[in-house]
Amino acid sequence: MSLQRDLEARVDGEVRFDAGSRAAYAHDSSNYRQTPIGVVVPHNVDAAVEAIAVCREHGAPVFSRGGGTSLAGECCNEGVVIDWSKYCHNLIRLDEKERRALVQPGICLDDLNDLLAPHKLQVGPKPSTHDTCTIGGMIGNNSCGATAQAYGKMADSVIRLEVLTYDGVRMWVGETSDEEYEKILAEGGRRAEIYRAMRELVEENLALIRTRYPDIPRRISGYNLDSLLPEKHFNVARALVGSESTLITVLHAEIELFPVPNQQTLVVLGYPDIFRAGDAVTKVAGYRPLALEGLDETLIDIARAENVAGKDALKGLPEGSGWLMVRFGGDTREEADERAEHMIKELRGTDHDPHVVFMDDPAEEERLWKIREAGLGATAYPPGHPDTHEGWEDAAVPPDRLGDYLRDFRALLSEFDYGQASLYGHFGQGCVHTRIAFDLEDPDGVGKYRRFAERAARLVASYGGSLSGEHGDGQSRAELLPIMFGDEVVALFGRYKQIFDPDDRMNPGKVAAPAGRRVYRLDENLDHLDYNPREPRTHFSYPDDHHRFTHAAARCVGIGKCRSTSGGVMCPSYRVTREEEHSTRGRARVLMEMMRGEVITDGWRSKDVDDALDLCLACKGCRGDCPVHVDMATYKAEFLAHHYRWRLRPRPHYSMGWLPLSARLAAAAPGVVNAVTHAPGLNRVVKWAGGVDQRRDLPRFAGERFTDWFARRGSQGDGDPVVLWPDTFTNNFHPAAGKAAVRVLEAAGFRVEVPPVPLCCGLTWISTGQLGVAARVLRRTVRALAPRLRRGVPVVGLEPSCSAVFRSDAPELLAGEPVSEDVKLLAKQTHSLSEFLLDRAPAFVTAPPPGTGIHAIAQPHCHQHAIWGFDADGELLKRAGIEAEVLDEGCCGLAGNFGFERGHYEVSVGVGELGVLPAVRDATDGTRILADGFSCRTQIEQRTDARPVHLAELLAEVFT
Repeated sequence: MSLQRDLEARVDGEVRFDAGSRAAYAHDSSNYRQTPIGVVVPHNVDAAVEAIAVCREHGAPVFSRGGGTSLAGECCNEGVVIDWSKYCHNLIRLDEKERRALVQPGICLDDLNDLLAPHKLQVGPKPSTHDTCTIGGMIGNNSCGATAQAYGKMADSVIRLEVLTYDGVRMWVGETSDEEYEKILAEGGRRAEIYRAMRELVEENLALIRTRYPDIPRRISGYNLDSLLPEKHFNVARALVGSESTLITVLHAEIELFPVPNQQTLVVLGYPDIFRAGDAVTKVAGYRPLALEGLDETLIDIARAENVAGKDALKGLPEGSGWLMVRFGGDTREEADERAEHMIKELRGTDHDPHVVFMDDPAEEERLWKIREAGLGATAYPPGHPDTHEGWEDAAVPPDRLGDYLRDFRALLSEFDYGQASLYGHFGQGCVHTRIAFDLEDPDGVGKYRRFAERAARLVASYGGSLSGEHGDGQSRAELLPIMFGDEVVALFGRYKQIFDPDDRMNPGKVAAPAGRRVYRLDENLDHLDYNPREPRTHFSYPDDHHRFTHAAARCVGIGKCRSTSGGVMCPSYRVTREEEHSTRGRARVLMEMMRGEVITDGWRSKDVDDALDLCLACKGCRGDCPVHVDMATYKAEFLAHHYRWRLRPRPHYSMGWLPLSARLAAAAPGVVNAVTHAPGLNRVVKWAGGVDQRRDLPRFAGERFTDWFARRGSQGDGDPVVLWPDTFTNNFHPAAGKAAVRVLEAAGFRVEVPPVPLCCGLTWISTGQLGVAARVLRRTVRALAPRLRRGVPVVGLEPSCSAVFRSDAPELLAGEPVSEDVKLLAKQTHSLSEFLLDRAPAFVTAPPPGTGIHAIAQPHCHQHAIWGFDADGELLKRAGIEAEVLDEGCCGLAGNFGFERGHYEVSVGVGELGVLPAVRDATDGTRILADGFSCRTQIEQRTDARPVHLAELLAEVFT
């Protein structure tokens, strides 16, 4: 099409009109879906300006996108979407003295704060999506977060903006003195026309604007026309904040920064219910905390059920069923504590006297705070209850009326049979978050949702509140604005839109509309209403998705945590490419669109879906890190199984997918095989034949397999039996780990058994999507282990990815089969070495003081991180007297077959270089490198001079 051709010819950036890209950007974090015309990823700000010029020539609508986490539908539309986050993410200038920063709109909040940290400065507002939201998106939404209690809304931090109108006016805006206003008028042109129209709009409606805007801390709904009042210095920048890409495009922003508190402390106040907690807010807020958050017992119950922040995170909560989390800051810890203690003392004996817990452990504070930040994701799929949705998740009322509002709102929820909804949020500023079990899949449920939203809007308006206290209006609240503001003020919004965008080309249908146009209704463009695909037959059972792959494909709620650039594992490929399609969210959206069959029309055979999944490392990081536990590794395996059914597969699927079989053959003459696979010239042929990147070194087979060694040696001792699982990698490549594990387990008093026949967990067939073969292999393994399993004999696994198959994949792959009960036993009785020793032999693994003197850095395997975590390993190392630093640098990048495959090398190495490999290189002399995963050890060996060891080897040094 000519629009695409012109964009490609004139824009310095990436122009995508393919089905996969359009599918990935068809959703944000809301209930809505609108497929964009195309996507532009500009290399610089000027390229974005040119893109809008091209769109203007073609009359194409335009809207901007940052983190894509909008909850009201403001970030999806039928236009050209400009994604600023990949390239336009620079800190242009920092004025440390004046505490100001000039930034591009695509910079992530956490990344910016990391750059500011050495200067002890920070951005004031901090939404819960701080690890993925961008400054441009925060300006578009007028974001707040918990820290708005101390620092205000994003509008309060904006000093100046460089903006672009759809018709091409590029200008800096901010406060406007009378002298500057006259100068602008004297210069004439379109800019003068805009300023004159804004001044006229305000002067003609001073009383209306001054009296119809709620005077509350969290009034986010509507345009900020009150910022144009004379007493607000005709601040055009702040009047454009929160306009959600409907008026202008933000090119640069100059924002105010705030000092980082030297110390913080958290105190939790417990009340009989969330309403009494709401009653206490005004009194507590009077002590000027940095943050004042509320949460109810429903959220806490869900957090417990889903283990949101670890099993111990909720032990320190005070008695109650409604809680206030109050954070204070100070120059010293003592000062912060004194402020908290002063508040507690003065609350004693009052109507708001709470149960109190002082959080004096920073790690415990962080875990509890994580539960509050995870509220949106944690409440999306409450165990045993219907799925919940946004749509009325963001209202704000005067804080001094919060308790009564919560009572009335709870009654309204009960009236509509939505009574299970959790209530939490930024209570210090009267903002209440929730997710409600709206049935958005059929017309009757949608009609009920509309009736509820209208009633809820009237309730908020009766309290003098705002329909949105943080997330914006977008589509879900735009048509309800007359209830809050009245028709006259909403008409002014239309006039304001007309000034900047008379043809309604900027994010049309959202927030407000110019004359002759309308905003979308809240029940248009609903994602789930027309999502009724045929349910396919699948290999995995998807027990957490009602046994429906279509539900699994739609599980993502768009929070975007997979777009974070540090911490956790998810999502390694995105961290290298910065591509939406390479994030867990992007891939999930593409799969959902595949099932829908409108944008992506070729189903399981889709090349677009295959491309989106190609760079997925199948690390399972998302299963653990994603707030709603999207499991892209499983979805990828499922897709590959269908995509290549009855078709020739890529060479790596044969060479590495069938590795367990080829390793058995190589065991007959491992020296010869190693000579062939490493001989100059021949090794290139071998790699080509196997689809292996020529820059990769092939692992060498061990001279003797672990199982052959053990067969010669035999079991020893008469202690309780334990099966040591001989996975393919330990058995054929690193038998030293298996031998060390035998020594450790026997020294601990156990009799080690190893299956006498070759068995496999099927991992390599699962990761390459050969699920029929994987199921056959697993059935054979389960039948062989069944007699021991039924006697309660535990299984200890050394390779985390293989143990993860037994604990997670196997029950889902063999559900409903005759062996399924034995599979459940296998899942239950499979342990890591550290879990087993801590549970069965805790005294054995306790070294006498002063410890061993061993210092180590440990790289947790991604599958372990996702399925059972590293806590047991950390505890074991501590008891063993090993001083261990556990890395939080993400995936190693090799990820089994992924890093060996041709076409993946750059991403594989890039992932490792993000954190793991530099951390290993920076380790001090004598530091041991601990990595249980064969992939982790291989990547480290091939990219550094280190020689990592398995935990079993380290324990054998200490205890045998």
